[in-house]
Amino acid sequence: MKFSFNGKLWLLMPIFVLIQCKKDQVPTDNSSNTPTATTTDPNKQVVKVDTVIDGKPVEVKKEIPKTVIPNKDFHYTALAMKKNDSLVKEFKKKYSADELYTILAINRLDRKNMMRPDTLVVPSVVEKDFLKYSPFPGNVPVLKDVKKFVFFSYPIQAFGVYEYGNLVKWGPTSMGKKASQTDRGLHFANWKKEVSISTVSDEWKLRWNFNISNFQGIGWHQYEMPGYPASHSCLRMLEEDAKWMYGFADTWILNKGGATVRANGTPVYVYGDYKWGGRKPWYNLIDDPKANDMSVDAITKVIQPELDKILKEQDNRDQVAAQVLIEKAEKKRQDSLSISGV
Repeated sequence: MKFSFNGKLWLLMPIFVLIQCKKDQVPTDNSSNTPTATTTDPNKQVVKVDTVIDGKPVEVKKEIPKTVIPNKDFHYTALAMKKNDSLVKEFKKKYSADELYTILAINRLDRKNMMRPDTLVVPSVVEKDFLKYSPFPGNVPVLKDVKKFVFFSYPIQAFGVYEYGNLVKWGPTSMGKKASQTDRGLHFANWKKEVSISTVSDEWKLRWNFNISNFQGIGWHQYEMPGYPASHSCLRMLEEDAKWMYGFADTWILNKGGATVRANGTPVYVYGDYKWGGRKPWYNLIDDPKANDMSVDAITKVIQPELDKILKEQDNRDQVAAQVLIEKAEKKRQDSLSISGV
């Protein structure tokens, strides 16, 4: 669905969302550049990174995740469910809640839809660390200077999250169905709302909604995960993932009055095409545990043409965020003087 806005951003602020997840504008700044000298977290490392403080470029020490190496030593098997109640009970009894989460995520399912397919893909080893199953590489050097980056893959219906080039999270998604596909290419995170209500049906509650395309109302949020692309162009997630992403990504920063964008939020890339009507890509894991893997070269090829823009927007946001802090401090000072009668 397309809309005409006559170039006025303030017209994009309805209480309700459209079917592609329209939501209220909530400009916030989630960035943090506190210098760090050491870390006691075995999953973190300390590196020197460039940032902007008080409007000036500086080099600081920062904790970032260590490189994760996905585990491909295990194999996958096909488990036929066939809507058999006793088999389902045995399946639930065999696996813990965390293990069940992993299995369903691999099959792009939530609990509500776990019995939708006749067959589930089950790993021979259910690791505690879900990152071990990632189809995305643990490190992408081209992103080494990018603070936060979110990558959605249409072909495998999955998303990966990177900090300074290191993978910190991945998960399943259900993207736009064939008739209302999610726009490919580079986007930026805009605004967010914990619960949005669709104007089509007030029963459609979109939790942890984070917009990435203001003009088209596209965003990620929690909603049913049926095991295939089923949305109206949005990027569905499991609730655990949507909630985590809600706190992770940075929103845009608006100018006073909310009419124009002062700085963009976290960069988001939507990539590739889905094989409509073909075999679900995760079933290919049964034949090859690496069947869905994206190589560093493949991701680099996608990101490289957009890198200058990504870094330019990141630098601008750093400077704007620093200026916003200065403005807030000045306003607080002025308010204090006004109250004291000075």
